[in-house]
Amino acid sequence: MSRVRGWCPSAHRPMVSGDGLLVRVKPRIGRLSDSDMKTIGLLSDSYGNGVIDLTSRGNLQIRGVAKADHPALLADLIAVGLVDAEPAREERRNITVSPLWQSGDRTERLYHAIEARLGDLPDLPGKMGVVIDAGPSPVLTGVSGDFRFESALDGQLILRADGAGRGMAVIEADAVDALCEMARWFVATGGPEAGRMARHLERVDLPAEWRGDGAARAGARPEPGGAVYGVPFGRATAADLTKLVSDTGARHVRVSPWRMLFLEGAAGVEVEGFLSSADPVLDVAACPGAPACAQGQVETRGIARALAGRVGTLHVSGCAKGCARQAISEVTLVGRAGRFDLVRNGRAGDMPERSGLTDAQVLELFA
Repeated sequence: MSRVRGWCPSAHRPMVSGDGLLVRVKPRIGRLSDSDMKTIGLLSDSYGNGVIDLTSRGNLQIRGVAKADHPALLADLIAVGLVDAEPAREERRNITVSPLWQSGDRTERLYHAIEARLGDLPDLPGKMGVVIDAGPSPVLTGVSGDFRFESALDGQLILRADGAGRGMAVIEADAVDALCEMARWFVATGGPEAGRMARHLERVDLPAEWRGDGAARAGARPEPGGAVYGVPFGRATAADLTKLVSDTGARHVRVSPWRMLFLEGAAGVEVEGFLSSADPVLDVAACPGAPACAQGQVETRGIARALAGRVGTLHVSGCAKGCARQAISEVTLVGRAGRFDLVRNGRAGDMPERSGLTDAQVLELFA
């Protein structure tokens, strides 16, 4: 099966889906104020269908926007500072941060340094992004990203190309220069044809000086509880998100790439529709599927919920694009013509082990 390459929607360049346009909002440093959350909810209800997705990179997507309403929604998002007015700058602002950052720490400093110099980066494929995971232990190892800032075993900062086991030691003052240099190398050596760093490194060797230092041992991802709330499959209504902020008294919300919201200044109370304890459904990657996505060939989330906890890493994709997870999964189910293809230890675009499985046959396989 050939690889399917897509692109990511943005605010300026939304994607057509089965329920209308998808308009992506990228929270700066992954954080929104309570006022921002309420504004996004109002805009979702006014211009969309009132459904909001949390993406695997810690962004939000307003769903169901009519084409005729997109210019007004975009203008409103720009007016309140949630979207950059310059399309090229907004397109480049693909920066995922650990939600565990603290005010004034290295993660926050790196984010603002990179954001200030987005114009220095070369043109890169739309799906490429930067991950800032510079706390004591990396926690975003399973999150999609091509240029990764992490802590080394000795606590120093490294820049690691995704797909390389080791990285390059950098001092913070030179971090953005190193990022630009690596991005220019990617372009100069034909990386745009591959589309992503890890695919590029399958055929091109990274310079030796960029793979000399190992990252610290990965840390555990937090689980829902207290002021951390899980969002099943990363989908909620605007009304439910607004109620979550109101009921908990949160002053700020951090949007994580794990389909969890970290609420600052919040009371840890139960809120209907959100998970307040560990649940295997949070470990399942499942795109919206049909009919929400125009390219989805199966409904995805019913089978995903049924299989949650039965297998290791599970990815249920409505088509071969595999938008919900780029990393390898132990089990990947790929929709095709109303049935599923089964890929083991691979990605959605890989060759399937079995094809044409019904829901009942899939459930029987993993009973």
